[in-house]
Amino acid sequence: MSARNETLIQLCRQFAIDILYVFGSRAEEVKAWFDGGANLSPGPSDVDIGVKPALGVKLSVEEKVRLAQALEDLLGVHRVDLVVLPEVDPFLAANVIRGERLYARDEYLADEYDLYILRRAGDLAPFERERLALILGEEQ
Repeated sequence: MSARNETLIQLCRQFAIDILYVFGSRAEEVKAWFDGGANLSPGPSDVDIGVKPALGVKLSVEEKVRLAQALEDLLGVHRVDLVVLPEVDPFLAANVIRGERLYARDEYLADEYDLYILRRAGDLAPFERERLALILGEEQ
């Protein structure tokens, strides 16, 4: 296991993170870097990270900032946008889990969590379509 992966594991343990994903425009680049690829370009684009804290853990604002800063230092980028999965709507959570999973304390439980998120988003999809139609003033 690479030093990069070891550092990520230590960060996840330090902040009681069960699952960590990278998503968005730089997901593949970051995944390749963790797999031993060349250094990440600092670039103008941020890196989007999604985390699922351990059961019963609620990250404080200070902890979120410290985690984001630690990830910025690890990745060598100017900005990390941190998304805490239990705190966001199911559609954003579904987008996050479609990214790359970089860490899971337990792979089986992480797979189960992914399925839970997808089911939740699927169950709420008709209501989301109706909500958007009302906002946009479309006929049903």
